[in-house]
Amino acid sequence: MNRNMNLLVPYYIMMAYRYYECDDPIVSDSLFDSTAKKLLKNWENITHYHKDYLNTDMLEAGTYIGEYPSIVSGASYAVGSKMFEKRLRALL
Repeated sequence: MNRNMNLLVPYYIMMAYRYYECDDPIVSDSLFDSTAKKLLKNWENITHYHKDYLNTDMLEAGTYIGEYPSIVSGASYAVGSKMFEKRLRALL
């Protein structure tokens, strides 16, 4: 598995934070859903330390219900939307 696949975990959490907590999405709904599907497909092989913030039920529903790691707030605004989307699409 591509080691960069692990990056989908924080990307998904950042996207959820900006959408659900800030009402300021950084990607389209379809890209968010595509990320959830890719995470589900590779779930057993992903080893990111924030993986415990997610579960397969959330990913199957294409949502996020939970707490956010403290780093997410700043990190979600540190990346520009265009660059974030470009990096994310490269992983999908």
